[in-house]
Amino acid sequence: MTKKKPPLIDKDMVLPFWLLTSCFVVWGLAQDLTAPLVTAFKGIFTMSTFQASLVQFAYFGAYFCLALPTAFLNQRYGYKVGVLTGLGLAAIGAFGFYPAAKSLTFGFFLIALFIMAAGLSVLETSANPFAIAMGPEGTATRRLNLAQSFNPLGTNLGVLLAAVLVLPKMNPATAEQRAAMPHDQLVTIQTGELNAIMTPYLGLAVALVIIWVGIFIKKVPRTHEDVALDSHHMHFGGTVRRLHHNHHWRYGVLAQFFNVGAQVCTWTFIVLYVKDVVPGGTAVKGAYFLQVSLIIFFISRFAMTWLMGYIRATRLLAIMAGIAIALCLYAAFFPGLSGAIALVMVSACLSLMFPTIYGVALHGLGQDTKFGAAGLVMAIVGGAIMPPIQGLASDRFGTAPAFVVAAVCYLGVLVYAIYDLRSKDRFADIPEEEPKIAMGGH
Repeated sequence: MTKKKPPLIDKDMVLPFWLLTSCFVVWGLAQDLTAPLVTAFKGIFTMSTFQASLVQFAYFGAYFCLALPTAFLNQRYGYKVGVLTGLGLAAIGAFGFYPAAKSLTFGFFLIALFIMAAGLSVLETSANPFAIAMGPEGTATRRLNLAQSFNPLGTNLGVLLAAVLVLPKMNPATAEQRAAMPHDQLVTIQTGELNAIMTPYLGLAVALVIIWVGIFIKKVPRTHEDVALDSHHMHFGGTVRRLHHNHHWRYGVLAQFFNVGAQVCTWTFIVLYVKDVVPGGTAVKGAYFLQVSLIIFFISRFAMTWLMGYIRATRLLAIMAGIAIALCLYAAFFPGLSGAIALVMVSACLSLMFPTIYGVALHGLGQDTKFGAAGLVMAIVGGAIMPPIQGLASDRFGTAPAFVVAAVCYLGVLVYAIYDLRSKDRFADIPEEEPKIAMGGH
């Protein structure tokens, strides 16, 4: 008699699972809808690249601030409460774009972005393990991969919305022309531009509310929350000490910091690179270059997963990090169309970095996995810190040479991969399933 295969999703969790899966689309959409705002705000408020890149500082800084509190929230109340809290907070931030647009104030946009991203941080930290808890342990990886596979749908939709609804509405007037305009004329132009930015975020806010209501009214059996929660009492102090002494986790947090910083720098400034460096380039064309980058990222995820069946994960990570360094340096020192194409191809290298570092760093943590995962989410703050640094370099040396900053970030990933390859206290490879667990997102 053949043994019956365990279901992918428990029968009473099918609807909650698909509602939760929509969250993976949402945070991908929000992240990549936000990336082109650096270029947009730079023109609207005639500010420096460094000042405009504070958009990413506010967005990814929120991830750092909320990751650890979310771990405590999930531990105490369960993942459903975490998901609902994240959705609600993100909706409040997205609705905040309306008063921000009416105020014509850049600072209000940063506040709205921070609140929205804080909610998405809570959502992302809660949704991954919640998906794992929605079925048998034996199908957990497949179930999470299914949910994560919808994340690139959101990222591509975010860039498409920016390219269609936001960037074409930006007035082409230069900083000098805006400075010479009568005040009323400038306000009229800025109002139209900021309203264009506001519109997709209000739509996002409505979608977040609909998802919140759907998850709220659908009862989740307590047994699924029990799967998610640790059955024994956690001693936070002991967890911190154990994590601190685990070099693979500690260095993994640093590598994740550089990885996310590199990713955000690459995807944020490729729009500006095309606009400033490529002959005939515009912000809209730059957004389409970014769109192609994300498609390559999506396809490469599956290709890298296949290659990991033949090549040790961290060896492949080292190879891809080395190629990413070379491509960024080429774009920096050989500016033009070929440099832009090189930056597009960096996305192929990026595709395996977040999940591989995630899997290596969490390997063998046992009861400390929940807080170890929160630490890796906090490392997303690299996306807040590195773009302003590249923006500062762009203001001083030019958009193309500033990509040396991204190259240095990829060097940090390369060093971590080499460290793992040279470690004698690890298995020869990561279990096949682990790198696939966190295939979405960053």
